[in-house]
Amino acid sequence: MLVHETHSKKASVKTALPGPKSKEIYELEQKYISPGTQTIATLSQLVMERGDGCIVQDVDGNRYIDFFAGVAVASLGYNHPKYVKMMSEQVAKIHVGSFTTKVRADLSKMLAENCVADLYRTQYYSGGAEAVEAALRLAKSYTKKTEVMGFWGGFHGKTLGVVGLIGDTFKHQLGPLPAGIYNTPYANCRRCPLHLTFPDCKWACVDFIREKIKVETTGNLAAIIVEPIQGTNGNVVPPDGFLLELRKLADDQGALLIVDEMITGFGRTGKLFAAQHDNVRPDIITIGKSFGGGYPMTGLMSSDKVIFSKPFANASGSSSSYGGNPLASAAAYVTVKTIIEDGLVENSARVGAFMLKRLQALQSKFPFIGEVRGRGLLIGVELVKDRATKEKLDKETCKFIFHECLKRGLITMGYNPDIRINPPLIIDEATAEEGIAIMEEVFGLVADRINV
Repeated sequence: MLVHETHSKKASVKTALPGPKSKEIYELEQKYISPGTQTIATLSQLVMERGDGCIVQDVDGNRYIDFFAGVAVASLGYNHPKYVKMMSEQVAKIHVGSFTTKVRADLSKMLAENCVADLYRTQYYSGGAEAVEAALRLAKSYTKKTEVMGFWGGFHGKTLGVVGLIGDTFKHQLGPLPAGIYNTPYANCRRCPLHLTFPDCKWACVDFIREKIKVETTGNLAAIIVEPIQGTNGNVVPPDGFLLELRKLADDQGALLIVDEMITGFGRTGKLFAAQHDNVRPDIITIGKSFGGGYPMTGLMSSDKVIFSKPFANASGSSSSYGGNPLASAAAYVTVKTIIEDGLVENSARVGAFMLKRLQALQSKFPFIGEVRGRGLLIGVELVKDRATKEKLDKETCKFIFHECLKRGLITMGYNPDIRINPPLIIDEATAEEGIAIMEEVFGLVADRINV
């Protein structure tokens, strides 16, 4: 049995990594599984056996503090008693099917009671890209337009319908891409591609979108889709007011504003939904990741005015075979109910502020930390070779950081020069401090390695 959150010194690594059992099972799987699995799995070669709270344990008995949470999925951590109880009870009743169930009705009601503005209608899916594609279909159904604007650095899934919205080189060699998709600079003020400074720029990036629509599109914009914080790009936080500026722009264009809350939703940023930081009313939000607490459950939320648009609202026009099945609904219901009732939104804000302050203190100690940013328990740490030029740290050094953290019992997305920190929402300050202390120790090794 793993130690619980109240115990001290949660991390414990007793073997070389990967341990012998992990190595054996990992090598067995490599004979049969496709390449292209997540980097964190292939770099570590760990085989996980169980989890408890914010701790995961591999098959060799090594325990790790989890700053990863399956890319912000494990909102309640692991082996949460309320989650285990409800999932066990539900799977013993009925676990699949498209019929209405009491648990799905209760979930839909709870979401409506806690929604952003009047977006109290929900449709359910099983994957993030599937929900985003549905949101685009809904926007096209309502506006009767066809074009979509996304952002550089954005990520909304890997299926062909949305791969064009990936704002980086991932989509290279995957063309031709679906027509009518455009991307534009995000309000990443740290690395402004327009080489301006906020707020003196007076939202030049938003004005740029207006010009882009004018000269690049056919004037047929159905939606602007945006992450309130760009997760895959390194947990990049735009300035306050960015979503409000996009709201105005969407209204001017007769387009809908879709806010992709896959990573940011359900307490991750210290509010139930990140759009609430700007007090903005989107037309559609997409939800997922922490929504199911680990079970594949996603969805979209919108208003009566929008969601009854056809063909989206035709019979079976918005449905999904797996979306909202009884087991998925149970997972989402207990997860969201626990997040709200147990004060995990507030915990995210409180512990997130503690972590941000602690990491910002490291910035003054280590010159290769270029920036520490974040909201709630969604934090990014940018690593650079030179603060003046902002040239990012090399990949080999980043992989060194990742492996050295693992050796000390910390799992974090530290293999890129933008470290992403997104632990379970249940994390306490003591666990957070232990994890950051490991990072500080490893950063000390990096300082010696690169002679700074």
